[in-house]
Amino acid sequence: MCNLYRMTKNKDEVAKWFDVVNELGGANFGDEVYPGYPGAVVEGGRLRQMSWGFPLVLKGKNGQPLKPKPVNNARTDKLSGFFWRYSFEERRCIIPVTAWAEAEGKKGSMTRSWLSRPDAELFAVAGIWRTSEEWGDVYSMVMTDAAGLAAEVHTRMPVLLAEDDIATWTGGTPQEAIALCRPWQGELTLDRTGEPWSGRGQVGLL
Repeated sequence: MCNLYRMTKNKDEVAKWFDVVNELGGANFGDEVYPGYPGAVVEGGRLRQMSWGFPLVLKGKNGQPLKPKPVNNARTDKLSGFFWRYSFEERRCIIPVTAWAEAEGKKGSMTRSWLSRPDAELFAVAGIWRTSEEWGDVYSMVMTDAAGLAAEVHTRMPVLLAEDDIATWTGGTPQEAIALCRPWQGELTLDRTGEPWSGRGQVGLL
């Protein structure tokens, strides 16, 4: 599961790397992206701003609607379900990432462990998106089984896309896209730090 990632490249660098039009304008993002906060997404040949996490509205004890929670991770084996299906079939996107973090350690004293690709300062993660009434355009990160060093810190990891697979993810058939939702077989770098894990924001996985 991924509840924190880094995007440390500037907007122009990202747009150039993906060969898309930069429509972020004056948008100002932090280097670290948390669920419920804005992030940069590549969609339809454009670099755009969306909020990370599909809104999920739960009900309280008396049936009243509660404040929506962002569901920021979509499991590959759940993409055919109602919550994700239409976005996966019709609205796939790319999430530019320079590293993602997992929490390690005992509860209350967890620290950040960062994973990245040593062969790429910037890489593509599979995403899906939709327009919501609550937060406008939103995106979620597609997850698969962890492999390699990623399996040392969690059972799942984001779907990383090779450069040659980006066009298939965004423009291929659902069958072609689901075939890309597999554990990453390339090399990864794992950086275990002493940085305290922050549980900033509400998070979710479906």
